[in-house]
Amino acid sequence: MSAPRLDRIHAEKTRVLFRNCPAGVVFATIVAILLAATMRGASPLFTPIAYLWSGTVGGCAAAHLLLCVVYWRAAPADADWRRWNLLFTLIALAEGIVWCLGTFWLIADGNELQEMTVLLTWSGVVTGGLLVFGAYTRTYLVFAYPAMFPHIWLFFSHAYPYGATILFLLFIYMIAIPLLVTLFNAQLNEGLRLRFENLDLAEDMRLQKERADQANAAKSSFLAAASHDLRQPIHALGLFIGALRGRKMDRESRRLVDHIDRSVGAMDDLFASMLDISKLDAGVVRAHLEAVAIAPLLERVCRDQSEEAADKALTLRFVASSAVVTSDPLLLERILRNLISNGVRYTDAGRVLVGCRRRAGVLAIEIWDTGRGISTSDQLKVFEEFYQVGNPERDRTQGLGLGLAIVKRIAPLIGAALTFESSPGKGSVFRLAVPLYGGELPTVERVPPAPARAGRTGSIFVIDDEVDIRQAMASLLSSWGHAVTVGGSAGDVLAGARETGAKPDLIVSDYRLRDGETGIGAIHAVQQIYGGEIPAMLITGDTAPDRIAEASAGGFLLLHKPLSNAKLRAAVGNMLLRNPPP
Repeated sequence: MSAPRLDRIHAEKTRVLFRNCPAGVVFATIVAILLAATMRGASPLFTPIAYLWSGTVGGCAAAHLLLCVVYWRAAPADADWRRWNLLFTLIALAEGIVWCLGTFWLIADGNELQEMTVLLTWSGVVTGGLLVFGAYTRTYLVFAYPAMFPHIWLFFSHAYPYGATILFLLFIYMIAIPLLVTLFNAQLNEGLRLRFENLDLAEDMRLQKERADQANAAKSSFLAAASHDLRQPIHALGLFIGALRGRKMDRESRRLVDHIDRSVGAMDDLFASMLDISKLDAGVVRAHLEAVAIAPLLERVCRDQSEEAADKALTLRFVASSAVVTSDPLLLERILRNLISNGVRYTDAGRVLVGCRRRAGVLAIEIWDTGRGISTSDQLKVFEEFYQVGNPERDRTQGLGLGLAIVKRIAPLIGAALTFESSPGKGSVFRLAVPLYGGELPTVERVPPAPARAGRTGSIFVIDDEVDIRQAMASLLSSWGHAVTVGGSAGDVLAGARETGAKPDLIVSDYRLRDGETGIGAIHAVQQIYGGEIPAMLITGDTAPDRIAEASAGGFLLLHKPLSNAKLRAAVGNMLLRNPPP
């Protein structure tokens, strides 16, 4: 056992001595006073001796109590246990010597009754002392043994009735005491060893958890920073592609632009998945539970996956169900899309079957496939980010490895339980248990769709600290017919507006600006000049969970880079429609 561990055990045993000491020495002092009061009347000589002896016992007890007070106030380190243990043991030795002297002082020569009274009192004190001083064999024995020898001498030197028997029992007691205290010590040592091992294991687990949390936080911070820095040029690239599409190009140039656009779209998919995970980790995603008919949802998802299944000559079929569940329709659809998409993607031949089973208040939605299956060693890893079975080369056509990580985070939000079984080479079955809807189904009123409103153009203020993005936004929005005023901060865009006399119909701002300025602050600054009713949207490439939560709390439309031109155009059009021209 290591020296620090031994010091901890000895230090704790010393604390046991000091913790048990007050009650033990007070009890022994009371017994000594009662014994002295009983013996003082034996003869005029015994009265002062009895007072002196009981006072000496009380003095030793006071010394022990004073040492306890000093010890607890000092709160010594584990390595200092030897000094305190030695002081405690010396006082215990003094107490044992005082009880030894008391045996001679309080017993009249040849008085059998007095001898038996003192012997019984001493044996009671020594037995009780096992619980007080027994944490250390040495400490206990220097207290117990000194008071035993006078009794042995008395029974040797006087012919008491049953003296030989009592003397034999005393010798047995002398042997039994160290055995008992040694056994007590061994049990105490083992208990303390196990206790400290458990404490060390718990502390090690805590430290490991802290390191893991720190590593996870560092990973999240790195991903957030890297995501933001990568999103900026990708976002600008997408904007430039949108502006480029509005120009006349020959067939080959348009083909190259299409290839670039698809590559940008692939990167956008990756960032969108990372953003979903960040939103879920940030706790900004809230489930809105309602009655959801499962058949139309499954039909829509399977229809969307049917083309990919047909390309691989797979049979994709779902069994219709009349069940209605309690869930968030958007989140539930996101889970089912990921699970069914995975079934199609990782099945090379055969079929994918989607069906439902009612079970004790829940609907088990099952996705069966005859695909590659998942080995036992991989089954605990498939829900980790970027982990894919059988795709070491990271072929993008096989997905990103984020689908099941997203599913794992969404399922608890809608009160669903996800389980799966899989056999390599035979396929897998994923089961999503969703609560059945138990209320009365709502009546759905058929409302005719509102006539489409034509989009309008307007004056847009763009705030972004990246020059490329400002230029790309200006080119793209101008190609859509908007008047654009750009700036790297609220002050810049307001200065530009003063020169041109422009007034904003819409404010579009990046979230993270230079010199500690945020998009929320920039939007508020512009709104204070032109009025707080001006619609505004935030565009950010930052996926850090706390950043997402902070931006969402601002109450503005929040979009994330890289942003497709179609989504940007739709968002701009909808925002302008909220602020009709005077």
